[in-house]
Amino acid sequence: MTNYGGYEAYPFLGELYDYVPGYIQRKDRDLFIEYCQAADGKILELGCGTGRILIPVAQAGCTVTGLDMSEYMLARCREKVAELNDDVQKRIQLIQGNMADFNIGETFRTAIIPFRAFQHLIDFKAQLSCFKNVNRHLKLHGRLIFDLFQVNLKIITKPLTGEEHEDTPEHELPDGRKFRRTGRIVAYHRTEQYNDVELIHYVTDKNGKTERLVQAFPMRYFFKYEVYHLLALCGFEVVELFGDFDKSPLGDDSPEMIFIAEKTKEI
Repeated sequence: MTNYGGYEAYPFLGELYDYVPGYIQRKDRDLFIEYCQAADGKILELGCGTGRILIPVAQAGCTVTGLDMSEYMLARCREKVAELNDDVQKRIQLIQGNMADFNIGETFRTAIIPFRAFQHLIDFKAQLSCFKNVNRHLKLHGRLIFDLFQVNLKIITKPLTGEEHEDTPEHELPDGRKFRRTGRIVAYHRTEQYNDVELIHYVTDKNGKTERLVQAFPMRYFFKYEVYHLLALCGFEVVELFGDFDKSPLGDDSPEMIFIAEKTKEI
């Protein structure tokens, strides 16, 4: 099962994504830029969305190809790229495609999958297919960099209440509308290691009418050594592992799992 967070299904996400402070203020940008600059070659980003990471990577001097399933997110990314200077625009290529099944026809020094996009691949076969496709698109000893959230067992074992928890307080959009967002887990699937999640977007127009827009999707979760095994099956070796974007070691209370994996063999 593959859902891609519903980004390919809900047109409103391309419009509203860049107005979620938790996304725009996420502290992952510098880490991805650092590794991309050190790659000394072309970069591939899977799940590039509206260009939150892709554009700063290109502005830092890298040549980057972004792949995303959602035409709505890519349309917003193209709008943003069109506002950049010509030199940066020339370093960016955008492709609509499936991160679990793609063939771009060239190889890269580094591939990145930022902001937990890999967790939208629910099925084991899709996960393997994604990593194998990355392997085929990387030069030998090229690197794959991606982040997942570390599982909080307290969250996935507590009773479901249906209650919505606000993650984006109401604020005004550039066109004068007001926007806030809440979220909730609506079902656990512990055997299959995924949760059904809803992100609820409330958009109020200038006349005070509020529209409730729901982004519903499954979200897979992973454990550390499960990821090690997946990568090993696909020709990768983990060379660094962090627990947050400040490169702190992975510990019991770390919020993230950030994998730096090297392609050690062709598959």
